[in-house]
Amino acid sequence: MPQDNCIINLLNLKEENIKFEENFCTEETISNIKVKFFHGILTYQPDSCYHCGSIFDNKIIKYGFKTSTIKIPNISGFKGFLKLKKQRYLCKHCNSTFTLKTNIVKKNCYISNNTKHSIAISAKEKISEKDIAKNHNVSHSTVNRIIESFYENYKPNYNYLPAHLCFDEFKSVKSAAGAMSFIFCDSDTGNIVDIVEDRRLNVLERYFLKYTKSARNSVKTIVIDMYSPYISLIKKIFTKAKIIIDKFHIMQLFSRSLNKTRIKIMNKDKKNYNKLKRYWRLLLKDTSKIDFIKYRYHHCFRNRMREVDIINYLLDLDPELKASYELYHQIRACINIKDFNGLSKIIYSSNDNISDYMKTSIRTSKRYISYIKNTLEYNYTNGLIEGINNKIKVIKRIAFGFRCFYHFKNRILITQNLTKIKTA
Repeated sequence: MPQDNCIINLLNLKEENIKFEENFCTEETISNIKVKFFHGILTYQPDSCYHCGSIFDNKIIKYGFKTSTIKIPNISGFKGFLKLKKQRYLCKHCNSTFTLKTNIVKKNCYISNNTKHSIAISAKEKISEKDIAKNHNVSHSTVNRIIESFYENYKPNYNYLPAHLCFDEFKSVKSAAGAMSFIFCDSDTGNIVDIVEDRRLNVLERYFLKYTKSARNSVKTIVIDMYSPYISLIKKIFTKAKIIIDKFHIMQLFSRSLNKTRIKIMNKDKKNYNKLKRYWRLLLKDTSKIDFIKYRYHHCFRNRMREVDIINYLLDLDPELKASYELYHQIRACINIKDFNGLSKIIYSSNDNISDYMKTSIRTSKRYISYIKNTLEYNYTNGLIEGINNKIKVIKRIAFGFRCFYHFKNRILITQNLTKIKTA
């Protein structure tokens, strides 16, 4: 009937043998929620008995109906159920009864395949499993089970590694062996290669030794932050790879030192405390973007001033702050234009007037100077993997944390489209 075809298309049911009654849709209220019930009848002539395999004949007779309430995806914002009356048969060959099968739901299951598929697709979004369960009118454990059953297990290819890699870490779950988990990706594409539960050196060594020697030797560059165990790992496992210190972390090293210098002076100078606290961003601002023209009223000074006037006032408060400020912006300029020779001269020149914090940063940069040179020679950074880490934090925050690292890792890989839904 045309009406049956329209309803089947509306509900996206891949079943030709379902017929719908005249009043096929009713509305009920369950736990103060309006629910739509669709009433259908499943009837057709099977080829044989499901139990003994006897070919259908006059000894296999109709034996009433069995009604199943099947959860289907929401319809126009309403929770949907299909009340399906399945035809039963009595086989006199084996004296047993059987109920007709349908492809819209698995045997002994009351959640439709369409609902399960919708749950699996929803797992790709930045949404908690509890919210997915609420949207599909199922339990949280059901969502967890469906996600695990629908997606293929991710297995990295131990015979291949990209030529350019990024290493980083993120805050893991409580059940993880270490406080931080390790993640690495392709520097060119931004695709995650794999996630390791523990970032400690001995664990990472055992993990990367699973890869073939040819795969490890094919790696040309690896971008890292200033975490010394990564350097030891690369020198031991990736003997032909060049180490690149992420540009952001180099700048962060010096910007933190400048901030600490400002705070030290701020705590000593009570008169200018508010000024040093309020305008800290101006001290870190790129000199090419400082406003030399517009005058604005500033409450702390009770006067109209330009940004350059404020900076000059703050720097005149302390020579140590001024020297540290000038050094920071000299280093920043060299990094921006990729001038390694200029940067090297600044680092190795005498800087007696700068703060102790800045001197510590200088010593650190000297220790990593060969890797900083690679930073300025190559265009690779950790920007892609930092973006992935930000997404991981969002997933974890929305879910209010994960108990199991396996589930956490699986959800990350699903949202990054690294695991595919299993084909039937």
